[in-house]
Amino acid sequence: MTSLITRRTALVAATGLATTTMMRTPLAWGADKPIVLGCSMPQTGGLAAIGKANLLIMNIWKDEVNAKGGIMGRPVQLVYYDDQSNPANVPGIYTKLLDVDKVDLIVTNGTNLTAPAMPVAMERGQMVLAMFALTVNEKFHYDRYFQTMPYGPLGKESISEGFFDAAASMNPKPTTVALVGADAEFSKAAVEGARDQAKRRGLKIVYDRTYPPSTVDFGPVIRGIASSNPDLVYIGSYPVDSAGLIRAAHELGFKPKLFGGGMVGTQSASLKGDLGDLMNDVVSYELYCPAADAKFPRVKGLLDKYQPLAKTSGVDPLGYYSCPFAYCTMEILQQAVEGIKGTDSEKLAKFMHQATFKTIVGDIKFGEDGEWDRPQMLTVQFRGAQGKGYEQFADPSREVILHPPAFKTGDVHYPMGG
Repeated sequence: MTSLITRRTALVAATGLATTTMMRTPLAWGADKPIVLGCSMPQTGGLAAIGKANLLIMNIWKDEVNAKGGIMGRPVQLVYYDDQSNPANVPGIYTKLLDVDKVDLIVTNGTNLTAPAMPVAMERGQMVLAMFALTVNEKFHYDRYFQTMPYGPLGKESISEGFFDAAASMNPKPTTVALVGADAEFSKAAVEGARDQAKRRGLKIVYDRTYPPSTVDFGPVIRGIASSNPDLVYIGSYPVDSAGLIRAAHELGFKPKLFGGGMVGTQSASLKGDLGDLMNDVVSYELYCPAADAKFPRVKGLLDKYQPLAKTSGVDPLGYYSCPFAYCTMEILQQAVEGIKGTDSEKLAKFMHQATFKTIVGDIKFGEDGEWDRPQMLTVQFRGAQGKGYEQFADPSREVILHPPAFKTGDVHYPMGG
């Protein structure tokens, strides 16, 4: 684990983010004893953009809490290691956090990076607070697992529901769909949900395949999809894949009626800025975007703190996707600790199953499986981008919310490029 400590030290030097590694035995509750939060957080690799933004938000929250005297009089400290976006690194990191660093609480991040952490946490009876993890607990049914993204009880179908609802509003209605995704945890879950949606809605699936996560040339993937002549193309992808698939579709002149779905990366400023107008008409999911400002009145204040720091730290300069929900995760953690006046995992889990949490993204109550008791995923369509540059996506008109109805700001535009 020495290499992990070295990588974390290098990260601190590069970004200026404060961290502390605590080598200690468990401490009794007391005003002078820190509450130590541990996590594995990607700072390099394909998921680094989200991981870096999350970590910056966690530090903003920590500094705010400590400036007010901590939680119940105890200062908060963070211990984190770079998992390099590699699931194979995760079990060793959480083993060290819990057995060597003796952290009080843990947070996980991402579907692929949460799943391998679960056996470590379960073996030790540790409460798990997860961010951006899709239906991980379907496999484990762990009653101390809580997931702070708004997938809700729909599970795998939460990301695709809005895509297919938008498609159902087309005239004439689409009849065929192609499904494609990376052969990896999140993508397979997203495509599985889309498959269930398609079957329920009577759509004919004319293409249904995965591609290796190592794929770099997406031309053959798009050609294969195009040969099936689908009305709709639903994609489950990661950032590099998302960019590659969008570029390949444009290069090959592929213009289905609707293109997109569960595309990780379309939410980040770097990918938006790099693709620019190639994003037009692509449909993807979001958690927050400027068009939803009226529904999230506290988010602007958070972003006003985050964005200046992000620009000087080389982190996603917009922060729309992960920041509000990473912050709400920390709010939930704080309210739970204050609710039981401690960090005992069993007591925390019982409290969290019963409580309603007041957060920056609204009231959150957890269902039996640790997911939100209702869905709140946004389905958006990119519009009106010109050339490259991420700054233009601060304009609310660049992302039109198609779903859910309570957040809707416009109707779907089709066909792609039409």
